[in-house]
Amino acid sequence: MKKNLITLTSLVLLSQTSAFAEKRKPNIVVIMADDLGYGDVSCYGATELKTPHIDKLASQGVKFTSGYCSASTCTPTRYSMLTGNYAFRGKRTGIAPPNAPAIIKPGVETIASILRRGGYATAVVGKWHLGLGAEGENGKDGGPDWNGELKPGPLEIGFDSCFLLPTTNDRVPQVYVKDHHVLNLDPKDPLWVGRKKPEGEHPTGVSHRDTLKMDWSHGHNQTIHNGISRIGFYTGGHAARFRDEDLADKWVEQSNLFMEENKDKPFFLFFSGHDIHVPRIPHERFQGKTKLGYRGDSIIQMDWCVGEVMKTLDRLKLAENTLVIFCSDNGPVMDDGYKDDALEKLGVHRAAGPYTGGKYSVYEGGTRTPFITRWTGRIQPAISSEMVCTIDMAASFASLTGQTIPNDQCVDSQNILGALLGEKGAKGRDHLVQQDNGARGTFGMRVVSDKGDWKLHRHDKKSSRNTVVEKKLANYKVPQFQLFDLSKDPAEKKNVMKENPEIGAELKAKLQSIIDAGRSR
Repeated sequence: MKKNLITLTSLVLLSQTSAFAEKRKPNIVVIMADDLGYGDVSCYGATELKTPHIDKLASQGVKFTSGYCSASTCTPTRYSMLTGNYAFRGKRTGIAPPNAPAIIKPGVETIASILRRGGYATAVVGKWHLGLGAEGENGKDGGPDWNGELKPGPLEIGFDSCFLLPTTNDRVPQVYVKDHHVLNLDPKDPLWVGRKKPEGEHPTGVSHRDTLKMDWSHGHNQTIHNGISRIGFYTGGHAARFRDEDLADKWVEQSNLFMEENKDKPFFLFFSGHDIHVPRIPHERFQGKTKLGYRGDSIIQMDWCVGEVMKTLDRLKLAENTLVIFCSDNGPVMDDGYKDDALEKLGVHRAAGPYTGGKYSVYEGGTRTPFITRWTGRIQPAISSEMVCTIDMAASFASLTGQTIPNDQCVDSQNILGALLGEKGAKGRDHLVQQDNGARGTFGMRVVSDKGDWKLHRHDKKSSRNTVVEKKLANYKVPQFQLFDLSKDPAEKKNVMKENPEIGAELKAKLQSIIDAGRSR
């Protein structure tokens, strides 16, 4: 009788455990690379280096050939991904300066707030570049209180914790931010960040160029840290300053810590790496490992980060209950301010793959990037041509976790969950608005319909930047409107507006209606 009672109890507990496992919501890990192009990883065609961990991810999940970010620079893409709103609708959504106040205000719905409401532990680790601190009066001054509380920030828009590179590493300051404070800051050595040179003897990339371990090519010639000059000025905070070479290790360390601490409940981790953004200074163990210079070395360092996160999921036995998404914040760029041999050692490597353009551009190379989803046991390996975008994570994650989004929030995020999960017959987007930086009036409009696969360019300034990524950044004149048939011309070489006036007029009207409506969801 006692044995039967123990057996019955065990069966009840096993049944309860199984029911709990079935009801538990999946963990979600988003890994976002920085400035990674469509052709920069081997599973998307790169031949001059190998990215085995990203390749493995692709072989186990869905590799999208029409995966996009919504903008061709970092701040607007990150804003759009988190909020589900096109960045051209927001304020201060261009590339954020060092002292930018918080761009996403408390009360705005984000992926993190949606998932936290659904019972998730939420964290962002890595590059932030979305501002910290409050705006000053009339939108002036304000911004981060580097020696005090850095709020509002991620914790005010849905994240439980954060471990950040506060801006982007070619901009000052080179410190970590943990939750609301600069980590390891000595109050006797306060941190000052500003736009003007603090005093005449302050070393810069201009005055002390001969001391630099990586020379600048344009623009990045102000305060020097770790032998590299940056955009902007800062003093103090010496105990808090990091070493560039250690960033990737720190992101992995902090991500592992978060996953380990939250392994028994659903979690959302936004792993926001800095590789392969400038300055490209990978850890010494990766330096010289490719023939593409520090840019290539940074790609394999980023691939290592992906592998380390996957190892942790396996070690914690969480892979079968975790949706992993790998993506990039925009397309590639070679010389982006530093002499790091990215151009000189490029060889036959084509960072944007078959596409024209890259970072700063609305050509396909600016926003079409690697995009992979994996959920072991749920997603079947496949290659998909469905159009998906980082801006759709908000609505799709809400659907996945049974959450609702207020009608006035995430206004451009589409629920494409079925496509992300590789479900048979599931459709992605039928249109997407692309932009360059902020709200400068440069747009791309891709539409997939029974009329074909069309792409409209609208350049209100009648100029385009960086259209061929292998060359240095340059502006050149273009018509205000161009039309491309991507089914025949994926590299956007032939403007067919004159031959297809009706299609052109239709796409012009559709783009303007989306802008005017203030929403597209």
